[in-house]
Amino acid sequence: MDWRLLSIIACIGGLSILLPVSVPTSPRVAVEQPLSQGLTTKLQHTAESITVKVLADGFLGSGILIKEQDSVYTVLTNAHVMISGEPPYKIQTPDSRVFEVKLPKQVKKLDTNCLNGKDLAILQFYSPNHRYAVASLDSASNLSVGNQVFAAGFPFDVEGTQDVGFVFKAGEVSWVLDKTLEGGYRIGYTNDIQKGMSGGPLLNRQGKVVAINGIHAEPLWGEPYTYQDGTQPEAPLKKRMSKYSWGIPIEAIVELKTSSIKDVNSKFSFSQKCVGEAHRQLEQKSHAVLYFGSISR
Repeated sequence: MDWRLLSIIACIGGLSILLPVSVPTSPRVAVEQPLSQGLTTKLQHTAESITVKVLADGFLGSGILIKEQDSVYTVLTNAHVMISGEPPYKIQTPDSRVFEVKLPKQVKKLDTNCLNGKDLAILQFYSPNHRYAVASLDSASNLSVGNQVFAAGFPFDVEGTQDVGFVFKAGEVSWVLDKTLEGGYRIGYTNDIQKGMSGGPLLNRQGKVVAINGIHAEPLWGEPYTYQDGTQPEAPLKKRMSKYSWGIPIEAIVELKTSSIKDVNSKFSFSQKCVGEAHRQLEQKSHAVLYFGSISR
C-alpha cells in the first residue's frame, strides 16, 4: 500500500504533547494482577467519555478526543477511516450530539504539517455550549508484553452499514515491534478489535491513551504486515502478526524538539485541503480502496 497517499490526509500542525520519550533497550515481560470490577468499570466510563464517532453520509469509524482549547475540540482518528467516506465530515460526541467538522471564524488557522507515513488524521469541531472530556496520554514506550490494555470504539454491524454501539474490550500487549510497520503500527495486542473500532483508543491500566486502534486480527485480504522501510517480515513472523490487533503508538502525534517539549495545549488547526487532495489521489489509485478492507474501519 502507498502510505504516502495516507500521509496527505494525516495533517497535524503545531500539535505538541508532553510525554516520556524513553525507549526500552530490551524486551520486557510484565505480569499484572487483573483489575477489580470497580476499576474496570471506571476505565470503561473514561474510555466512553473520550471516544467519538466519525461520520460522513453514514458511520465511518471511531475517534479520540485529545484536546480542547477555546471550545475547539481536536479528534484523532485513522486516515483510512477518513478516506472511506467523502467530505463533509461530522463528529458524534458521547452525548449523541453531532457537530460539523470545521473551525469557528474567530480561530485563525496555522500552518499544517503532515505526518509522513502515518495512518492518522486530525479533525476539529467547535462546541461553545457543551463541554467534553479529553484523553490523558501516556507513552507507549512504557508498555511491556503482558501489560493489560483496554480497547474502545464503535464496531460495525454485520451488514457493515452502521455501528452497534460503544464497546470496551480488555486484553494485553502481545508484541512491541522494534521495527515499525507501514502506517506507524508497532503495538500488537490480544483485544478483539473489529471493523469500526479503528481510530478508537487503546488505554493502559491508568486510563491513559497509549495507542490508536487500526488493524484487526486475521485480515481477510490485503497485506498490512510490511515494514515502514518497505521490507517484508519472514513468513512465520507474518503469520504470528496476523493473530493480533495492532495500534499506532500515541508518540506518532508528538512533535519532539531537542530544546523543549511544548504542552498539549499548544495551538493547532486542521486543513480541510489535505482531505480533498487525498480523495483526488485516491481516485487515481483505486487499488488502495481494496487494501482498506483489511483494516478495521
